[in-house]
Order: sequence, then structure tokens, then C-alpha cells
Amino acid sequence: MTSSVKGSAGVRNGGTAPGTPEPPPELQPFLHDASLALWAPALAVSRPGGDVSTGADGFYHEDRRFLSRLELDFGAHPLAPAGGATGDADEAAFRAVVRGAGERTPDPAVTLHRVRRVRPERLAEHLTVHNAGGCRVRLELTVTAAADFAAMEDVKAGRPGAGPVRARGDTRGLHWSSGELRSRLEGTPAPDAVDPAAGTLRYTVELGPGDTWEGTLECTAHHQRPGPFAAVPPGAVPWATPRVESADRRLDRLVQQSAADLGRLLLSDPEEPRDTFLAAGAPWFLTLFGRDSLWAARMLLPLGTGAAAGTLRVLARRQGTRTDPATEEEPGKILHEVRREALDLGAGRVLPPRYYGTVDATPLWVVLLHDAWRWGLAEEEVSALLPHAEAALRWMAEYGDADGDGLLEYVDRTGTGLANQGWKDSGDSIRRRDGTLAEPPVALSEVQAYAHQAATDGAALLRAFGRPGADRWEEWAGRLRERFRERFWLEDEYGPYCAAALDRDKRPLDTVTSSMGHLLGTGLLDGAESAAVAARLARPELDCGFGVRTLTPQATGFNPFGYHIGSVWPHDTAIAVYGLARAGFGGTAAALADGLVRASETFAGRMPELYAGHGHGPDTAPAPYPAACRPQAWSAAAVFLLLRAVLGLEPDVPEGRLRAAPPPGADPGPLRAAGLRVAGADLTVAVDAGGTLRAQTDAPLRLES
Repeated sequence: MTSSVKGSAGVRNGGTAPGTPEPPPELQPFLHDASLALWAPALAVSRPGGDVSTGADGFYHEDRRFLSRLELDFGAHPLAPAGGATGDADEAAFRAVVRGAGERTPDPAVTLHRVRRVRPERLAEHLTVHNAGGCRVRLELTVTAAADFAAMEDVKAGRPGAGPVRARGDTRGLHWSSGELRSRLEGTPAPDAVDPAAGTLRYTVELGPGDTWEGTLECTAHHQRPGPFAAVPPGAVPWATPRVESADRRLDRLVQQSAADLGRLLLSDPEEPRDTFLAAGAPWFLTLFGRDSLWAARMLLPLGTGAAAGTLRVLARRQGTRTDPATEEEPGKILHEVRREALDLGAGRVLPPRYYGTVDATPLWVVLLHDAWRWGLAEEEVSALLPHAEAALRWMAEYGDADGDGLLEYVDRTGTGLANQGWKDSGDSIRRRDGTLAEPPVALSEVQAYAHQAATDGAALLRAFGRPGADRWEEWAGRLRERFRERFWLEDEYGPYCAAALDRDKRPLDTVTSSMGHLLGTGLLDGAESAAVAARLARPELDCGFGVRTLTPQATGFNPFGYHIGSVWPHDTAIAVYGLARAGFGGTAAALADGLVRASETFAGRMPELYAGHGHGPDTAPAPYPAACRPQAWSAAAVFLLLRAVLGLEPDVPEGRLRAAPPPGADPGPLRAAGLRVAGADLTVAVDAGGTLRAQTDAPLRLES
């Protein structure tokens, strides 16, 4: 497929003369076995043993690689990795045996322990070499380093780049520069020798029995121009610390790891530093993405409204105000992404630094504002954002529905942007069962659900705050619902189902996809339609045992490793779980939620962007999608939407109510969730083994079950 912002990026080079060997293809590097530590906008990617050496490895800051190599060796004594672990999201640790050093028995004698910590503009590694043997050893430690300042987009695409820049040295270490970029690596204690030509620091390490040598390597990154967003300082995480104790320790670990990862994916808006939002994911998407940041903030509402408020305001400041074909900006439209520089996707596709090519971020912005209001966002904060909500609603009717048929469609009018502009934005994602791709303009099924919900939620906000227009948007939603019912429903041997989209000729695409899960609980479907969708989601063609496949195996081109054509996305499944619970299908919701929790064990609680949709048959664990971001904001946030769904948490703070009741068929107990927030107050919810739920909060709310 052609490369997209979130698709695989390999594009083969152009043709060659007869008899000339074909150049190797540009292949996106894999991440499934990489170690990653981050504090946005900085991150470090390395081999499982700790070395920075190949592929996407490196120390990055604001999408530039300031260290492309950092390898340790002890000459004649090879290093044998003996384990690695991620503690907090910004730390990683690695142990290795220095083979043959001081060994007089089969037991290892000398070991290396590396502890890596990432901070904005800074990478530090603490090295500990310990001799547990019975004889004295003398070792030569060589640190080899390089910097190439490669752009993240080139790393992701597998483009070779210009290679390392020339190093300079002094008594403390090495430094590199290229234009406005500077990188420096220093050793403490100072190295015994520095060789800039070889890019090495050398130490002589002498250890008696039981002795330990310690040192620190520190790389600093400097960019003369500040980026579009800034790091969030320690202690500025805008949500409470959640604590979950359940009968399933995998769930407890998933909550703990997800909360830690989300805290380090935060970025702030330099225009108003108190406003923070979640970057989409590391390493490829460590910036503002309208759709991703909105969904992640919505999923985090059980932890408080801070993330939602910051995300809403950051995007409102950048809401479209004019018509600009080059960026796809339109009045009222919420943007797709922001980068420091234009993004070259290859194959002639280049996105401008501020790009608006998304059809769903605008209705999702309105839905988040409504949900945050229901969870207790202060009325003055909601009121200040209502003009932006009105502009977003107008965009849906005047620009999102360009042909006036009452549905939202998209088409890339630039010829250089994204061909698909829903969440499944890779070039081959929107297709028929026979594998043919849809011709734009395309009307996605899930986008109609978002638009319907945005119109009804927007009407509720306008009416509650005494602003005109509520009746108009309720009527608009009613017309959309009728058109959807007329055009999107199909039937096959398993019964009725909802088409994934309509093509340019308004023909329904007959593929069966995960998009149906996004329709539930939005008000778009009636009871019978919701039951049909729930039944289809429960079938093994979609439910692979570890979540919902994006595409069923019956479709031509199904690929379990396909980015949007057979893989499983945790956020996608979590949205289906929440919709099922809201629609009253608690048993199906619980089964899908359990599949995600079981899958999390494979990834040590750090849920990736996506993983392969093979199913569990003879496999006992899901296979990783090798190039997936990990962590990814909406994947990490998904567990909090699962908790909301199975606990049945539905607050209405303006009306003074909090409903807490697991949906019929769900059995979440025994479980205790503390550190939740509603209306600015602590919330604790516990379900005992018998299914009895108790909720405690100091918020002035009437508890309903």
C-alpha cells in the first residue's frame, strides 16, 4: 500500500537500467523486540540488550535522532544479555554477562548493569560493572557512539539518509553538529581516551573480587528552534493515580503500566502551558493528532476532566478559520496533526506541518466536550468552548457534507494528502469483499455515528447553556439517522450487518469490519439494529479471542499483519466494548474486554498500537505487529474505557447523578478501583464476588444503580 501517516511506509525505489541490480527496497524498521523509554518529546529506542545499533534505534528529541549509535563492548569478552525491564515509562534497565571475564567455574563472574533514564533533551545511562568472581580482572570498556540527526519520517520509511556526521572530541567525550542541531555525549568519570575519528570513549576497568566500577554516559540534545509543543514537567500529570485490585493480576498490571505510559506521552501547548494533551504514540507519532488525542482524553474521563479540558483547548486554538486547499483547513474543522516540518510520506505524498485532512476529529471534539461536561468540567470552561462547538457543528453540515446528502464524506482534494481520512487511514483500508478499493468521496459508517452523536450532544449543550440552535441539530441528527438506515444496511448468510462505508456512487461496501462497534451507544441505531451489530461482533470472524479484527478473513486481501485489514487495535475493541455495554449487551462486552486483558500479558502490560489478528487456535498469545508504536495513547487509555464499561459508570454532574451498574451479563467482580474522579472529587468503586457494587465519592451526586 502507499505510505500514510499511520500506514506502513516502505516504498520501492524507481526503476533501474537493464542489467543493473535492483536497489534494495526501503523497509520500515521493526519495533516488536525493541526497548523504549520516553518523556515526550524525547525517547530512546534500543535493542533488548540495551545497545543502540540498528533500524529505529536511537535517542530522539522532537522527531530528530541525536544519537544513532551507542554500543558497549569489552574487547575479547563478548557481552551476553541476561535480561531487561521497563520500570517507569522513562526508564529501562539491562543486565549482561561479560563472558569469560574472571570465570573459574561455570557461574558468570563479571556482569554489566545499564540503567537508562530519559528526560526532555537528555539521555543518561548509569553503568555498573561488578566482579562477583574470586580473582582480579582487568577489562577494556569501549563505548562507540554516532549521531546522524535523521528525521523520524526518514527512519520510519527506512530511507538510508546521509549517515553519521563527523564527530569532534574533548577530554569529556564526543559532540556533533549539523545546522541548528547539536548533540553531545559525555562520560563520568572522564574517559581514559577519546577518539573522535572512531567515535569511541575508552575506559580501563580493574576489579578485585567483589569490586564494582560505576560510570555515567549522558547525551544532551539541542535544537535552536523550539518545536510546536513542549515537555510536561514532573508532577503536572492532569489526572489522579488509579489503583485497581482485582482477581485478575493482568488487569491490575495493565492499569498500572498504562497510567505510567500515558503520563510520559503528555505534551503541553506553549501558547498556554497549563493545557496538556496526549501525543498519539511513540516513536512514530509523538505529537498532536486530533482524532487520537480526543479519543484518548475521552477514555481517560474516569480519571478526571484535566486531559479532556487541555485537549479541547489545544485543538480549539488551532480550529480552522479559513478555506485553504493546501492544508485542507476549513472553517470550524479540527485538525489532523501538527509537526515541526512538512512530512514526506514518499510516493509524492507530503503533508504540511499543520494538516487538517481528517473527517472525524471535528464531531469527536464536540462529543468530548459534552462528555467532559457530564463528568464535571466546570461550567465556565464549557461555556468558553461553546463557540468552537457551534463552529464544529456548522462544519459538519456545510463542509463535511459537501454534496448535501445528509452524510459526512471525505476526499483528498490536494492529491498529496491522505487518501483515507478516517481512523483507518492507510491507503488500502476501505475496500469491498472482493478487494477492490473504494473510490472517494467516501462516507464511513463510524463517522456517521460520530456526527449523529455530536449533533445530539451539541444540542444538549446549547439547550443547557441557553444558546440557540438545539432544535436544528436534533432535526439534523434525525435526518442523518434515516439516511443511514436506508443506505448502510446489508445482509449475508449470517444475517443483517452494517456496511463499512458508501463509495462515490453511494454504493455500500459489503465488507464486514470492526467499524460496526463504533456505532453502538451513539443513538444512531435502534434496539434491533444494535442486537444485529452485537451478534456480528461476537462471531469468530471478528472476535479472534484477543480483540476485534479490523476485517474478517472472508474478505479478499485479509491479512492478520495488515495495518487496517485484519489486525486488532486495542482502542477499536475498547470502543466496541463500551458501546456494547451501553446498549445492554454486557456478556459480549465482557468477553471482548477479557480478550484484551489476556492479550496484554503478551506485551507485559504495555499495549501496542495494534497486533496481528490471527486468532488463538493453536497460538497461545497474539503475535506483535512488528512496526507498531508501543506505547500508543489510545491503546494505553483503552483499559480505562473498559473499566467504565464493565462498571457501568455514567455520570451526569449537571443533573447531580452518578449511575454505577454493571450491564446485564457482565461480571466484573471481585474488583476495586480507586483513584477515579468525578466532579472534581475522588471516586472509588468496588464490586464483590457476589456482584454487589458499591461506589463512594465526596461529590454532591445522587448514586443510582
